[in-house]
Parts: sequence; C-alpha cells; structure tokens
Amino acid sequence: MRARLTKDFTFEAAQTLPHAPKGHKCRGVHGHSFKVEVSVEGDVDPKIGWVYDHARISDAMKPLMKRLDHSYLNDIEGLENPTIEKMAEWFWKKLETQCPGL
Repeated sequence: MRARLTKDFTFEAAQTLPHAPKGHKCRGVHGHSFKVEVSVEGDVDPKIGWVYDHARISDAMKPLMKRLDHSYLNDIEGLENPTIEKMAEWFWKKLETQCPGL
C-alpha cells in the first residue's frame, strides 16, 4: 500500500521582493507567518507499518526552521528574492538528500 505523510512547520519572517514591479506593496519590507508542508510518499513498510520515520523529517527541518524563524529572508543564501516559488525550491534542495521520497 502507498501512503503520503505530511508534516507542517511554521515560522515568522520578514522579506522584500526586490524584483516586484515598482510601487508593488511587496517591494517594501513586510512580514508573514509562513507554513511549510513537507510530504513524503511511498510504500508502507509491512513490518514497521509506516512510510517514513516522522522524526527524520523533524530532524531535517529543525536547523532550517532555526535559521528562518524571525529572520530577514533576503539575507539568507539562496533566498535573496524570497518568492514562495523560490522558497519551495530552497527547501527542496535542502531536504531532498535527507528525505528520500520527498
């Protein structure tokens, strides 16, 4: 049987979107409460009964959340233009080797 495990993480951060059109409200410094959903999909191990060890996801996310929470995202390498799309890519690159099946 295949299943998907999703864990939610939240953090607070400030950002600017430097490439937004002039006059756009997101060009100025503003903050958000961000929610990150990390999903792992695969076959349920018949012996253990799970797809993936939940603790491994939390362990992989812990240093990322520590770096992001109450930060200015533009100062983080890879997030100089922190659109949601760029942030998803940043998380993917950080997690793909630690969480097979992501």
